[in-house]
Amino acid sequence: MILRSLLFVPADSERKLAKARSVPADALILDLEDSVLPENRSAARGLAREFLAERHPQSIWVRINPGSSELPDLAPAAPAGFVVPKVREHGELYGHEFALAGAERQLGLAPDTIKLLPIVTESCAAVMNLGSYRAPSLSRLAAMSWGAEDLSADIGASANREPNGDLAFPYKVVRALVLIAARAAGLQAIETLHPDFRDMAGLVRAAQLAARDGFSGMLAIHPDQVPAINAAFSPSAEEIERAQRVVAAFGKGEGVINLDGSMLDAPHLKRARTVLERTQKKREG
Repeated sequence: MILRSLLFVPADSERKLAKARSVPADALILDLEDSVLPENRSAARGLAREFLAERHPQSIWVRINPGSSELPDLAPAAPAGFVVPKVREHGELYGHEFALAGAERQLGLAPDTIKLLPIVTESCAAVMNLGSYRAPSLSRLAAMSWGAEDLSADIGASANREPNGDLAFPYKVVRALVLIAARAAGLQAIETLHPDFRDMAGLVRAAQLAARDGFSGMLAIHPDQVPAINAAFSPSAEEIERAQRVVAAFGKGEGVINLDGSMLDAPHLKRARTVLERTQKKREG
């Protein structure tokens, strides 16, 4: 399950939930955290359960609040997974693992059906623990993502972006560490959101850069961002054709091949297969 676009939807807004049904995002994240006022969270949980009871073309996730009981409350509704914010290290996820295993048994689901996607950089301590997610016991992790807003507050920075909208240097470092930590743990790496939903040129640039660097997908905060993100994380016709030729050439059983004057070996084959895996997602979308 490759997730190119993941759209946050405030779970307390019936209007936004209704609109989200027609958005071509790979995943919708029903948000119970930052976009919902504390006094509205009880109603938001009810609306989230109703939404999960319906059929949707998207994969439906839920972002819970740190340290809350929302995960066991909503697990019986069987979302695709839960987004867990403000995680400081992998051990904080074991309680969620236990709760979801119990819910899966009650629902008759296979183990690890309901996934977890932690947000792993919202404090300085969290950044220092990025290597902990390689723990083999965290079998239901699907991906990890990151954010700069809470982190910049924890650092004490006055801003996390340059005047031109680019990430400031400390956050570029953190971004790279998340990408490497995710891949080391065998997980998808999800790029953080582009905060100015009116800046489509900036969004396209950020999404294309993330796809180039090895991220699997990107968070979105507005439906208008989704098509551009999907396009950035979908291979072009030229990339697909090249990947097909690489895979076919390696099909002859050789460890190293010559294709169009270039010597290719195992890493090139792995990249080509990744492109073709993304191609399947492009066709499904």
